[in-house]
Order: sequence, then C-alpha cells, then structure tokens
Amino acid sequence: MSTNAILRAAILISAALCLSLAMGATVFGQDVGVDVGAGVFKAKNPESKRTAKPATGTKPVSRTGTGKPKTSNVADRVEDLLDKGNDARDARKFAEAEEAYKEILKLKPRDARAAYGLGNVYSDQERWEDAEAAYRNSVTWAPANADAYVALSVVLVQPRPDGENAKRFADAESFARKSVQIDPKNAVGWDRLGVALQTRAIINSETEHSYRRAIDLDPQFAVAYVHLAKALNRTNRSAEAAPLYTKAIELAKDPATLNLIADSLQSEQAWPQSEPVLKKALELDAQNPTSLLLMGRFLLAYKRYQEAEPYLKSATEISSRAFQPFNLLARAYLGMDRFSDAEATYERASAFAGAGEKKQLAGVYGFEGVGDGYLKSNQKDKAVRAYQRALELDPNNSGAAQKLAKARAN
Repeated sequence: MSTNAILRAAILISAALCLSLAMGATVFGQDVGVDVGAGVFKAKNPESKRTAKPATGTKPVSRTGTGKPKTSNVADRVEDLLDKGNDARDARKFAEAEEAYKEILKLKPRDARAAYGLGNVYSDQERWEDAEAAYRNSVTWAPANADAYVALSVVLVQPRPDGENAKRFADAESFARKSVQIDPKNAVGWDRLGVALQTRAIINSETEHSYRRAIDLDPQFAVAYVHLAKALNRTNRSAEAAPLYTKAIELAKDPATLNLIADSLQSEQAWPQSEPVLKKALELDAQNPTSLLLMGRFLLAYKRYQEAEPYLKSATEISSRAFQPFNLLARAYLGMDRFSDAEATYERASAFAGAGEKKQLAGVYGFEGVGDGYLKSNQKDKAVRAYQRALELDPNNSGAAQKLAKARAN
C-alpha cells in the first residue's frame, strides 16, 4: 500500500465523511501530533526480583513450592506485590494492579517502581492526569530511570481539555531529552523526542534526525518508521514517506504498532485503509482497548452504529474509567435513536469528563441531542430532563436553554 494510494482514497471519501466529521473533532481524535493514546506505547513493567537479571555469582530468590518468593519482611512483601501488580496489569486486571502498587506505597511511601507501575496502569486506561502524577513521582524518586522519563513524555503529549497543553508538550520534550541523555542508545527515547517535537508543531531537521536515529539504533522498530513517514508527509515529502509506511506495515507484529498505523491512516482521512489494519490487530488481541476504540471510531465515521456498538461496549468494559469509550458508545446509541441508552452512557462519560469535555457532553452530540431525540418521540418530560442536564454541564449552552424553555412551554 503506497502513500499515494492512501491520499487518493482520502480524496474519494472526503465528501462522504464531511457530515460524520461534523459530529466533533473529539470523535476522531485531536491530531495535535502523532500519538493515538493508550495502547500505542506500552511502558515496561517495573522490574522486580523475579524479572531482574541476577548478578554474576548470585543465587536466585528463595521461593516456595508454588513458585512465589517467601514473604518474610517488608522488602520481600514489596517484591511480591510488584509481581502481583505486573501480572494483573498484563492480564488487564487494572483494579487489582492498581491496588497492588498502592499497597507497596503504604509499605514504602517513596518506592519509585510502585509509582511507575501505577503510571503504567493509569496510562493503559487513558487516565492521563493520574498517570502524569504517578510518573512524576517515579522520576522524582528515581531520577536515573530513562524508561520512566519516556513514559512520562508519552503521557504529556496526550491532549487534554484544560488549556494547559502547551506547557505539558514542552515538558514532554524536556523529559524525552532527559531520557536520551541517560540512555543515548535507547531507540524508544529518540522516537519519543521526535514525537514531542512534532506535537509542538516542530518538524525540522532535529525531528527527522530523532526518528532516523531511532531507526538506526533499531532497524526493526516499526513505530519509528510510521512517525517518520507522517512527519515527511507533513512537509510534502510523500514520495519519501511511502516506502516507510510500507516498511512499517511489513514489520508490524503487535497490536500497538498496528494501532499506530491505523490511527495515522485515519488522521490522513484514509479510513478504508485503516480497517484491515485494525482487523489484524484485533485478531492478535481481541480485547485491546485502543484497537476496539479505533475500530469503533472507524465505524462511527460511516454511521455504522450497530456494528460500532460491540467494539465500543467492550472498550468501556476494559477502560472503565476513561471518558472517550463511553462518549463514543453514547454517540452510537444516539445514532441508533436509543435515547435512553445514550443518556445513561453520556452520564457515565460525565464522571470522567474534564471541563472541555463537559461542554462537549452538553452539546448536540451529547445531552442536548438526547433531548432533541426525546422531543421528537413525544417524550417531553425526558426531553426536559436531558436539556436540564446539558445546562448543568454547560450553563452557557444557549441552544439547550432555548429548547428547555420551549419544551416547558408546550
């Protein structure tokens, strides 16, 4: 698949997608840089005695017949809990993982590994504020951990609706630089430096060098090929980008990389090309939350609401404390005229919404839209309730205010 083919497809489908795109930029992600969010980058688990390589001449950790370390003191208990948290995270039992890492911090309040593990769990669920706080604790308590700086940089480039993105993006660049200072041969660190620069709309020789340095260090690093290709496309160098996309697709063996490719295609409006990539990702991992979200996003773009529902519903079950899965699922219900389901799901989304997201939930693709649906189906009392909720979330929503007054008057 060439980039030229991608661009041709984008032109052919752009008109068909105009109405869908009008639903709001957040349905399809804010393309402030090159990241898709949770799932594209998966930070390493914190190292425990079980995962650490023993020094030469040392004996392995003493274990019971069940294969678990003996727990005789606080230090051993910390190692047990690290293993428990890591295993739970790998199994996507996020609540169990969070509990295990938090238990470590009760035993050892400044344990950098536990803070890093918490950051991983929060990042996996797109709980960006919580992840940022945890990772910042980790780098404060262990300032030589390059992996923690990389993970923190990843979290900081995720756009949030509170107006502080510029400061976070600058911090993301700073932490990415710190990671490659600590470990100059870390390909991921160099790639994240390129991402941080590009997120700040800096696409220059340093950005390109960062991606190429990552590829030089690890020629099998498909993610860096995708990032470099997208940067080159942004500077009208599509002929150079095309073979990089081809190489990335050839190298992609895991859902995270496939998600990145799919998101890149979607951001270039090449929606049809993203579908087979996402299908491949879901064949590898049917419960990958990012794959599910991106597939749901693709189907919403074409108003294939019934097909989108199971993907987005699964995403809400896995990422049960993230705004976007609930928001997109509610939009699918709204598109199917299932207004009661939409109302309940938007309410779930509101529990995790920031200030800007609350305004979004108050609009025509939120509670105001739910009220419109109820009104059209002659359910005036429910319409009044939905409009009232819209105004609770955004008191400045004049459209909802006018509709509420009209519904009450009739």
